Amino acid sequence: AGNQESEYQWIVDPIDGTVNYFYGIPHFCVSIAMREAGELKVGAIYDPMMDELFAVEAGGVPTCNGREISTSDRPELKDAVVTIGFSKTKESMDAGNWDRSIAMYKALQTRYPFGRYTEQSMLDIAYSYYRRGDVENALSTLDRFIRTYPAHPNIDYAFYLKGLVNYEQNLGFLERLMPTRVRDRDQSSAQDSFNDFNELLRRFPDSRYVPDARQRMVFLRNNLSDYEIVVAEYYLRRGAYIAAANRARYALEVYPNTPAVPEALKVLHIAYTEIDLPQLAEDSYEVLELNYPEHYYVQGKRKPRSWTDWLWPFD
Repeated sequence: AGNQESEYQWIVDPIDGTVNYFYGIPHFCVSIAMREAGELKVGAIYDPMMDELFAVEAGGVPTCNGREISTSDRPELKDAVVTIGFSKTKESMDAGNWDRSIAMYKALQTRYPFGRYTEQSMLDIAYSYYRRGDVENALSTLDRFIRTYPAHPNIDYAFYLKGLVNYEQNLGFLERLMPTRVRDRDQSSAQDSFNDFNELLRRFPDSRYVPDARQRMVFLRNNLSDYEIVVAEYYLRRGAYIAAANRARYALEVYPNTPAVPEALKVLHIAYTEIDLPQLAEDSYEVLELNYPEHYYVQGKRKPRSWTDWLWPFD
């Protein structure tokens, strides 16, 4: 772009590493160069994740944040590049590129066990494990990174990725097909994911990963509260009314202002009625009627069922 006939030309790439930026991988930069009469005269690359500015003039000494740095004596670019990223196409994943990237990063760590790129390679290995579906190795790698490099510039990404790994672990094939049924499954990984995202928000409130983490936490919190209601309703069907009331009360205390609140009040009304506690039953119903007058239980109707409820065979 621009005037190709001009003697002076600026070359700017505002996001060098767009694919990495899009996928939340902390490997991208801003690249700027100036060309005079067809020859490059000056160039600068800024890495915002590491807060490093690399600059050099033609024939000069390259610098990083103003400090002189050495350059490779390898004349060919292909012999100096470690990696420039990974394709995100289905074809490349089917070809096993995640396994190859893991092997490459492990080889890097073996040959060069110290240095900033070795530290960063741990995050890259964890991400590759995550994309390969190897949950245990992804989590163990992230835990080791957090313990070993607690002051790393990308430590917020480690917490975010850890939450993401646990988040995806909670979603199997049927859950992806019918997301409303996630509440029926074991929620231990969902709780771990919520705790990881919460730690990210607590320690790094200004991180670029916070908005996405916050949205995922809303989803997780709703599912955790729904899970308590699913268990409470199971106890109701089995005649364990005290256990049902305890679960419903726990949902109200721990997960207020969630969609599960009216269902918890309904369970409390039924359970207290069955165990002959009329005052508590009446109080629960009055709160439900006052705050959710359109609720099906208040209207005397049956609980509405969606098409996923008819297809789900595990109730």
